Amino acid sequence: MAGKKTPSKPADGAKPARKTPRSDSKAAAKPKPAGRSAKKPAVPPEAPKAPEGASDFAALLPQADLEALETISRNVMQSALKSQKLMADVMRRSLEGDTSLMPKADPLHATPELVHTWEKVLAEPEMLLQAQSDLYRGYLDLWASATKRVMGEEAPPAIEPEKGDKRWRSSEWSEHPLFDAMKQSYLLNQRFILSLVNNAPGVDEATRRKVNFVTRQMIDAMAPTNFALTNPDVLKATFETRGENLTRGLMNLVNDLERGNGRLALSQSDMDGFEVGKDLASTPGEVIWRNEIMELIQYAPATDTVRQRPILIAPPWINKFYILDLRPQGSMIRWLTEQGFTVFLISWVNPAPALKDKTFEDYIRAGLFEALDKVEEATGERQVDAIGYCIGGTMLGSALALMAAENDDRIASATFFAAQLDFSLAGELLVFIDEEWFREIGRLMDAQDGVLDGRTMADTFNMLRANDLIWSFVVNNYLLGKSPQAFDLLYWNADQTRMPKTLHLFYLDTFYRNNRLSKGELELGGHRLDLKKVKIPVFMQASKEDHIAPADSVYCSARLFGGKTQYMMAGSGHIAGVVNHPDANKYQHWVNEALPESREEWLAGAKEHPGSWWPHWKAWLLSMNDTQVPARKPGGSKLKSLCPAPGEYVKVRS
Repeated sequence: MAGKKTPSKPADGAKPARKTPRSDSKAAAKPKPAGRSAKKPAVPPEAPKAPEGASDFAALLPQADLEALETISRNVMQSALKSQKLMADVMRRSLEGDTSLMPKADPLHATPELVHTWEKVLAEPEMLLQAQSDLYRGYLDLWASATKRVMGEEAPPAIEPEKGDKRWRSSEWSEHPLFDAMKQSYLLNQRFILSLVNNAPGVDEATRRKVNFVTRQMIDAMAPTNFALTNPDVLKATFETRGENLTRGLMNLVNDLERGNGRLALSQSDMDGFEVGKDLASTPGEVIWRNEIMELIQYAPATDTVRQRPILIAPPWINKFYILDLRPQGSMIRWLTEQGFTVFLISWVNPAPALKDKTFEDYIRAGLFEALDKVEEATGERQVDAIGYCIGGTMLGSALALMAAENDDRIASATFFAAQLDFSLAGELLVFIDEEWFREIGRLMDAQDGVLDGRTMADTFNMLRANDLIWSFVVNNYLLGKSPQAFDLLYWNADQTRMPKTLHLFYLDTFYRNNRLSKGELELGGHRLDLKKVKIPVFMQASKEDHIAPADSVYCSARLFGGKTQYMMAGSGHIAGVVNHPDANKYQHWVNEALPESREEWLAGAKEHPGSWWPHWKAWLLSMNDTQVPARKPGGSKLKSLCPAPGEYVKVRS
C-alpha cells in the first residue's frame, strides 16, 4: 500500500532479524517517580571489558577471576590432550611389548565366584528386601540430617566411617553439607553391598573370602575421594594452582608408567631420599660369610661385655631385612647391641633367574644351618637363640622340626615375630592361593625366566590395604600433583625382592594351600616333620591388628610345639607391632604365661602393659642365660670381614 514501507523478505530458511532495543539515551531514559530519588547501580570505576566474543557472564567477572578461569581452562585442556597422547602411547607399548609379563585382567579368576554369590543373594528375596529396607532407612536418615544441616541446625550423621579410615580427614567431608552427604551416601551403599555379600547363604568360606576381597577392591576404587570433581581437596588445589596440580599429576603418572615400562609402578616414597647403609641399615657391623643365597652379618658390640649366647636372626626373604634396622632411633638391631647382645643376621640374596631352582630345604641348609656353623666359628658358641620374622619364622619352625628329627641341638630357644606355622586362619592372603591364582603366579614366573618380580609382590601386599597404600597415593600424586615424600617405612615397602620359582611355589602350596607342617605331613631330608618333638623354649609374638599373620593364626601356631611356649600380643599391626622401640612410648602389649585352648581364654587372663614389648622379651632371653663375656669383634679370629654391614645383597634393586 502507498505510504507504508514494506519489509524485505528473509531468505529461505532464515529467521527474521530480531529488533534490538535502542541503546541511545532517549530510549533508555525514563521519568523518575515523584518524591523518590533514583539509586545508581554500584559499578566499579574501571569495569573490565570482556574480550571480543566473550559471553555476558565473562564480562561481569573481575579481570583477575577471568584470567584465573582462563588459566584453569587452558591447563585442564592441556592435561586432557596430554592424557589422550599418554593413553595412545601406553596402548602402543602394550601391543609392542611382551604381554606375557603383564598380569591378566582378572588374575584371581573371581568372576565365577562373584556370579555364584550374587545368584545366592537374588535367590533370597527376604534377605534382599531387608537389606534394601535398611538402605532406604539410612537414606531417609541422611536426607533428614542433610536438610537440617542446610538449614543451619545440628544433626547427627546417618553413618560414620570406620575408625582409622583416613580418606575423610579433610574437614570439608564433615563440615560442608554437600560433601558430608556425599560421604555418607557412599558409606551407606558400601554397607549395603558388603552386607549382601557377607550374608549370602550357601557360599563356602573360601568363596566368600574371595568375593568379599574383590568387592571391597571395587568399592574402594569408586570412593568419591578418588575423583577430582568430588574431592574437596582436589577442587581447592585446582583453583589455587589454576589447574597446575592436574598437569603436574599427569607428569607424575607418565613417570610412573615409564618406570614400569607401560605398567603402573605407583610411587609411594622418594626412592632417592635414602641410601641403604647410610640413612637406613646403618648399625655398624661386618659381613663375615657369603654364599649364593645369603650374607651373614655380625654386628659390632656396643657394650664392653656381652651375653655369652649369641642371637641369630632369620628375616623374611620376601623383602629386605632392614625393616629391623631403619632409622637408628627405631632400630631393633641397634637396640639389641646396646642391651649387650651379640647379634648375627642373615641377609638373603635378591635372587636372579640362575637361582630359580633353589628349594625350601636349600634355604634351610645353606641359609640357616650354614649360618649356625659360622656363628660357632666366630664366637666359639655352639648354641644360639634364634629369631624368625614372618616367612623367616615359618622356615625357622620347619628347621626346628627337622633339627629335632636329626638330633641337632644348636638352637637353644626360638623367638617368632608375626610368624605362622598353622595356616588354617591365615587371613586375607588366603585369597591368593587358589588354583587359578597359583597358575597365574607360575605363568608370570615362567615369563620372567623363573623369578617373580618384586613389583608383583608389592602390588599383592598393597592390595591388602588399598586405601592406605594405593588410593591415597593416586590422589596425592596424580590429582593433587604432589611428589611422594622421603619416608623410611614406605621406602622399605617399595624396595621389594624377587622370588625364585621353586621356593615360592613350594611355600604357597605347602603352607598356604595345604597347611602340611601343622598337619604333620611335611617331609624334608627324608624326615616327616613333627613340631611336637620341638621341646626348646619358644616365644611367639603376635600383633593385634596384623592382617598378614593374624593374631588368631599365630596363637594356633604357638600351640603346636612340645615344650614351654609363651604367647605375647602387641598392639598395632604386622610392622609397627614388631618394630616398636621402647623410647617411642607407643602402643601396648598383653602378657599371659598360660596357653589355654583358645585365644579368647588367653585374652581373658592376659594383663595389658603400656609401651614396647621388647624389655619383656629381653627379660625372657636373659632368664635362660645371662652369663657375660668380653665384647666380641665381628668374625672373631677365624672369619675375616668381606665388607661392612649392611653388605652387598641388600643393595640389589629388583
